[in-house]
Amino acid sequence: MTIYVALLRGINVGGKNRIKMADLKLAFENIGLKKVQTYIQSGNVLFESNQGEEQLRQLIENKLEDAFGFSIPVILRTSIELEEIINNCPFSEEEVREAQSASKAESLYVGLLVQPPSEEGILQLNDYKSQTDQFKIIGRDVYLLFHNSIRNSKLANNLYKLNVLTTTRNWKTITKLAQLAKLIER
Repeated sequence: MTIYVALLRGINVGGKNRIKMADLKLAFENIGLKKVQTYIQSGNVLFESNQGEEQLRQLIENKLEDAFGFSIPVILRTSIELEEIINNCPFSEEEVREAQSASKAESLYVGLLVQPPSEEGILQLNDYKSQTDQFKIIGRDVYLLFHNSIRNSKLANNLYKLNVLTTTRNWKTITKLAQLAKLIER
């Protein structure tokens, strides 16, 4: 059995697409997934399954649309992939500290993609890189470092130019999800 984290895109944001976490957990359990638990309201669901990623993603998206009446894109990562995201952070501790000291908000984020972006998409996103907004891509993960705020970032607002389904989480959420996944594995 594999421990997965489903990262739902666009729920409970700005009062739109509201879903209670208890209802979300039940929807995942109704699919037959095991050890289901949610983490914070932004749509993070941990669970255990022996199915493959693409099959699971389609199954979850279909079930959620049936259950809640609107389309919810889902990106999956295994517990092993979450650990790799943490271990492969391309920004040094010094770079992260500098960004955090300049910002009043979170500085380090990860954009999680369904698939790796094309070279063309990366080139388009490069236009929004600056001294204060940086990114590095490893596989299907975009590491984002902001010296100001993600809210005012042209880089963050243009991730869609990668032309790949993306959802973003801050570093604290990524590390917490990895910790929770380890607890499920025990």
